[in-house]
Amino acid sequence: MGLAERRRALGYSQEELAHALGVDRRTVGRWEGRSTTPQPPLRPRLAELLHLDLDELDALVGQPRAAHPESAGPPPRDHHGSGDLDDMIRRQFLRAITVTSALVALPPPDEGAALAEGALRGMSDDFLRMNGHLWQVYQLARAKRSVYPVVRDQLTALNETLDGRPEVEAQALCGAAGDLFQLAGELAFDGNRYTDAAASYTLAASASQEAKSYDLWACALVRHAYVDLYERRYADAVGTLSAAEKVARRGDGSLSTRYWVAAVQAEAYAGLGDLSACERALDEAEKVTGLSGAAHNGGWLRFDGSRLAEERGARYLQLGRLDLAEKALSSALSQDILASGQSFRRRGAVLTDLAAIGARRQDPDQVLAYGGEALRLAHTTSSGHVAHKLQGLRTDLGPLSRDARVAELGAEIDALCTT
Repeated sequence: MGLAERRRALGYSQEELAHALGVDRRTVGRWEGRSTTPQPPLRPRLAELLHLDLDELDALVGQPRAAHPESAGPPPRDHHGSGDLDDMIRRQFLRAITVTSALVALPPPDEGAALAEGALRGMSDDFLRMNGHLWQVYQLARAKRSVYPVVRDQLTALNETLDGRPEVEAQALCGAAGDLFQLAGELAFDGNRYTDAAASYTLAASASQEAKSYDLWACALVRHAYVDLYERRYADAVGTLSAAEKVARRGDGSLSTRYWVAAVQAEAYAGLGDLSACERALDEAEKVTGLSGAAHNGGWLRFDGSRLAEERGARYLQLGRLDLAEKALSSALSQDILASGQSFRRRGAVLTDLAAIGARRQDPDQVLAYGGEALRLAHTTSSGHVAHKLQGLRTDLGPLSRDARVAELGAEIDALCTT
């Protein structure tokens, strides 16, 4: 089946598909004639409209073609590829993990290793303290990309420290590396660079495994599962999360790791339409409220139960249980951290979900009230997460787009997601 056949099977005219993507009808015609291929920024939205994952879309329309040398102007930004800065970070990652793996394979050190290990522990602690600071900066930053240069510098310092270290020193540094890889993966993920994010999370899992840091390892697997969730590969996400669950059982029982795994499992089950499994996972995640003391470290592990209302609302929305979803999401929106605007990313996601409820109820006023505010937050924060949620809302607008106000909102979402 070609693109034209897929489009017609889903009931789109060329004009309707073009409008949903914010392109000219003739552009769609050129894709269907294979004279051009969709540019990377458009592909996630096109895949969503055609009910395909990105690999299936690539097979249908082909990979993006390189620009001809004589073409004028710079190429469009590739949200799923990487720019020079991303390439630099990837090279640092690959080098760090290669050196770390080599260190683990070295023969045992001599009797002076105990002194070296003590020195390294202090060095590793320094890295972990700096990593913790970077996680705080990441969480507070409105424009997440601004954190990249500092992460790059930290990677450079870690690489330099890894050079020439014997085996006994590898484990502690692997823990620091696994922590930092997860942060860089988060930066890539928030920028909608899912391939880069997946590579970072893979490295994080490998380094955490070497460090025998089970909670860190489980969190890396959870973040990797998010890549599948965002691309609607729910069955793949269930498999990854099952592995994360097993790893988390070997971790620190006083931490919230296993409950975060359950919360994300609920999202995967909701994507598969399994209400019973989703609610069981949500009930398991609720047990985080029974933990005493600090259940998270504020860095690679941040799940503390404060997100349960918005998580439950989002899952009920996935499952089409609109009344239950609205009740949970409205409760989430009234929480202090969201009501005060302390978390723009989370508030934007909840607002988008409430707008989606309005769309499914054919209520344009609800769509405009919540969707408009979410769009403003997306512009303010440059959050790829909120932009991704708004892409999903755009798909739900359907017949409401006959309302000029809703059509304008849809056009603004298209512009946000293609810039």
